[in-house]
Amino acid sequence: MGWDGARQGPPVLSLKAGEGEAARRDEFLATLRQAARDPGAFYLEGHGIDPSVIDQVEALSRRFFALPEDEKRAIDMVNSPHFHGYTRVGAELTRGAPDWREQLDIGSERPLLPQGPDTPAWARLQGPNQWPAALPDLRAAVLRLQAELTAVALALLERIALALGERADFFADLYEGGPDQLLKIIRYPGRAAGEGDQGVGPHKDSGLLTFVLQRDRGGLQIEREGHWVDVPPRPGTFAVNIGELLELATNGYLKATVHRVVSPPADSDRLSIAFFLGARLGSKVPLLDLPPDLAALATGPERDPDNPLFLDVGENRLKGRLRSHPDVARRHYADLLGPDGPS
Repeated sequence: MGWDGARQGPPVLSLKAGEGEAARRDEFLATLRQAARDPGAFYLEGHGIDPSVIDQVEALSRRFFALPEDEKRAIDMVNSPHFHGYTRVGAELTRGAPDWREQLDIGSERPLLPQGPDTPAWARLQGPNQWPAALPDLRAAVLRLQAELTAVALALLERIALALGERADFFADLYEGGPDQLLKIIRYPGRAAGEGDQGVGPHKDSGLLTFVLQRDRGGLQIEREGHWVDVPPRPGTFAVNIGELLELATNGYLKATVHRVVSPPADSDRLSIAFFLGARLGSKVPLLDLPPDLAALATGPERDPDNPLFLDVGENRLKGRLRSHPDVARRHYADLLGPDGPS
């Protein structure tokens, strides 16, 4: 039976249910397969991350956003060819429209990749993060949470592979050697009626899985059958979305989740933490050999001329970054830009 978002929120799954006796594990995998396909979003509990780890990052996030503007702008993303750093309100675009949020993007903490005349452009994505001088504790706290979320996301990815009839390590070539990681701390300022409500506009995420940690204020919505469905905060859980790489790997049996965030009302704000598990830059997406009953439901990846999907992971990742951050694109990727933007 399909999911009915008009009567209930996204389903709740416990990662612990994927362990233990075979009958319980099989029931979990069947539920996971259904939730990942329809609605393509679900809550995940039983993940094992200590709430104090999340609390610490949230508290430090509040302190970061309270810093003077010049201290935040000192680590502006436009300084970074890796798209790491601070983005002020209105500077990121979704489908060409400005998002009403400020944020700090923290990627995988890795050294620069060697560059040469034949190096693909996506290799510029890897490199160090920028950290605020006024908050020295932020680095260790964020990287710890990023590492713990990565472990949970990889465990979930193994269970998704099992749920689709493959061995647990089917996706290992995409993450061994270091998956692409991105953790965003985000603040959505309130907006008065009539000012617009785009916290972040409708989009799909380019990676494998997205986890959203939201505490006490909603705003996240997923699209289903032409309608927007609320994904309100649920204590102790992450909201999970399917990314474009899983849409490609399953030939469209799973669809990347179209979602958006609606701005909170005036005189309030919304703080969230979003974690994106991507694949290793330089890898290519493998195609699952789905069981016949599932393969019959795979209609192919969505063909959107405004958002082409690429099996080359680095190319798929760079595509979204260039469009979302035109200032970074102009400074660090001018050689890729045509007269109307990214080529």
